[in-house]
Amino acid sequence: MQKIFVLDTNVLLHDPMALNAFHEHKVVVPMTVLEELDDIKDRRDKGVSREARIAINLMEKALENASPKEIQEGVSLTSTATPGGVFAVFPDQIIRDNSNIPFLDGNPSHANDNRIINVALQLQDEHPDQVVCLVTKDINMRLKAKGSGLAHVEDYRKDKVLDDIDLLSKGYQKIEGSFWADIGEVTTTSGAGGAMHVISADALPDAHPNMFIVDGEGFVGYITSIEDGKITLRDRSVDGLMHKQVWGLSPRNLEQAMALELLQDPDVDLVVLNGPAGSGKTLLALACGLQAILEDKRYSKMIVARSTPPIAEDIGFLPGTEEEKMAPWLAAFEDNLEVLHSGDDSPLSSIEYVKERANIQFKSLNFMRGRSFNNTFIIIDEAQALTQFQLKSIITRCGADSKIIVLGNLAQIDNKYINPLTSGLTALVEKVKGFEHAGIMQIAGIERSRLAAFAEENL
Repeated sequence: MQKIFVLDTNVLLHDPMALNAFHEHKVVVPMTVLEELDDIKDRRDKGVSREARIAINLMEKALENASPKEIQEGVSLTSTATPGGVFAVFPDQIIRDNSNIPFLDGNPSHANDNRIINVALQLQDEHPDQVVCLVTKDINMRLKAKGSGLAHVEDYRKDKVLDDIDLLSKGYQKIEGSFWADIGEVTTTSGAGGAMHVISADALPDAHPNMFIVDGEGFVGYITSIEDGKITLRDRSVDGLMHKQVWGLSPRNLEQAMALELLQDPDVDLVVLNGPAGSGKTLLALACGLQAILEDKRYSKMIVARSTPPIAEDIGFLPGTEEEKMAPWLAAFEDNLEVLHSGDDSPLSSIEYVKERANIQFKSLNFMRGRSFNNTFIIIDEAQALTQFQLKSIITRCGADSKIIVLGNLAQIDNKYINPLTSGLTALVEKVKGFEHAGIMQIAGIERSRLAAFAEENL
């Protein structure tokens, strides 16, 4: 049976393409939502205004040939993603007075939320045999709707790629004892990069490209390809990985060592590093970027950016360059540059010299959209607060011969509409793990200090 979904404004801002996410069901957008989108589309904060305009344009396209009566009753969505889907606009400014419906009053501070809830209540009364569901990312609004008698209220779940965050891919698999004990036929060849082993894909059903296999006897295998039912692993060892040094930096644990392998692999264009504060994500990315630009000459510049709370917050019109305005948000990178050059005779001079030679540019994510970065080493920090749509708009800026590093900590999300299961970072990990030019590593160890480790585990 066709269901009726009433969308809140925050759903369309979170995913401007949400209209196409409900398949064969009916999607109702109250007039109040259109009014809120109209107010938001002209804001100076370019991120959220952009999403509002995309949502408005999509709705306009769906309704362009419909009559006013058809718009209120529902028009068919022709997108292949929504076969049989229907879209309607509800004129909630003329909701009828019905004593049978416990309408919320027009509390001035919550008037729009109440009007949207009232739309769902009226539709529930008019269609008692159908499921009428309010979809909103606002927790308090969901509670209000349930308390007002609405039977079905849900969060927007299209961006929920996992049922449990513990199922998120770590980028490696640990095996007790010897990995080779349960492996059947193996073909081994020698090469410049070390021994290569080819085994049956049935031996590792959950394997994906650029994943590591770690056993209890010191063997580390790096999966370089999966094709034709075969897995090819590059033979690595714990000792070999732990003795690697990049820009004077040596790994302190195996996860950091495996992350360095991904960061230095020229065939990996996208690396996602997930882990708690103090695990070394930023330091590793920065060291590998400097090595790749100044020593290996693989890139011409480094772009460093991060989300600000909120991502689309305007950096202002006071005097100062974009880099100067972003300095408070990107102080962590300055701190890590100091760590990498703390042993120099003149650390401050070394840092300024490296920033100039490596052409390090600090950018606001707002102003990365619409650009194309070629031959560039890109670092995106604090990505856990970004939606899938926002991350996509940033990653698609990556041009030819570029590498992008996405860093995040799912335990530190400060976006009220995002949780670890709906974060763009979680979706990115799950969607790119099968891509042959992407790598993932979850770094669990905290190496900043014993105090930081205690705080992360106990506070």
